Amino acid sequence: MIKQPLLLSKVNIVYAIVVGIMAVLPFVLDSRTMTILLTQFCIFAILAMSYDILLGYTGIISFGHAMFFGIGAYTTAIMLSDFGPSIGIFAASIVVGIVLSTIISVISGALTLRLKSHFYAMFTLAISGLFLVLAEKWRTVTKGNDGFTFRAPELFRERIYFYFLVLICLVVVFILLKRIVASPFGKVLVAIRENEPRTRSLGYKTLGYKIIASVIAGAVASLAGSLYAISLRFVNTSVMTMDITLDALMMTIIGGVGTLIGPIIGAGVIEFAQHYLSGLARDYPIFERWIIFFGILYILAVIFFPRGIVGTVSMRYYEWKLKKGQKTKASVKLREKEIQR
Repeated sequence: MIKQPLLLSKVNIVYAIVVGIMAVLPFVLDSRTMTILLTQFCIFAILAMSYDILLGYTGIISFGHAMFFGIGAYTTAIMLSDFGPSIGIFAASIVVGIVLSTIISVISGALTLRLKSHFYAMFTLAISGLFLVLAEKWRTVTKGNDGFTFRAPELFRERIYFYFLVLICLVVVFILLKRIVASPFGKVLVAIRENEPRTRSLGYKTLGYKIIASVIAGAVASLAGSLYAISLRFVNTSVMTMDITLDALMMTIIGGVGTLIGPIIGAGVIEFAQHYLSGLARDYPIFERWIIFFGILYILAVIFFPRGIVGTVSMRYYEWKLKKGQKTKASVKLREKEIQR
């Protein structure tokens, strides 16, 4: 049997079709609002994938992930505001944000990743709170809670061009993270998630692996923050609040932890649900408290998709395939008995 080339696998073909549809969707819909919504979806999908590296593959719960998102957003906003709105400055701001996030990830990870999961979660919340206070008080640079606007590069004044950049970033990040989690390094991360003491007993230095996972997640979250700042042309302390971390957590859980494609689907569900539920409030007074309906939607998703959308669908598919295989084996045995008779 000839092995099918990796690039021509059925899953990759489906991915390519979906990306193609997303590329032509803004032209079909021809709506500025929809283009902005699709851009926001791609940005938060990148953020959710970064969180999935921690929660889904390493088993680390972090309540301070918004810190890296905010670092990327503030770095891009400040550099574009101080040095001019050029593509070069924008690219440099992404690199600087990733470097800063990497440094902070290494320092905070070395200090806190030795702790058990719930203690680590609390410490990340505390560290993130320190950066939030710094952003609020350092008004000469961040303008505090009021925030500030800035000019985006000339090329991105056309929303469609910026959407294509964000879509390309989403595809590239997905491919890179997919390669990472499929590598021996990714297998060790899964082993740490399942049983860290046993993984340590096999000779792996689990702390180093967890720090590297934290660095990867922080760098990707910083990239998402930089893109988010350009999308709004505005930044304030809201990019470092707990709400950002909770959004990433919900997207990962709803889509399916440990899948990468799940957080992308979860980001789509949450972003489009928020958009349409808040839109219904303009026509129907009952939807003025749309956040309640959003909470109900989340509860239903957890009830009917306990392993997330991707995880539950995959589980049901394999159960169906197993039953089908058992029926096939039973029918083969029955035919063999008839032939023997």
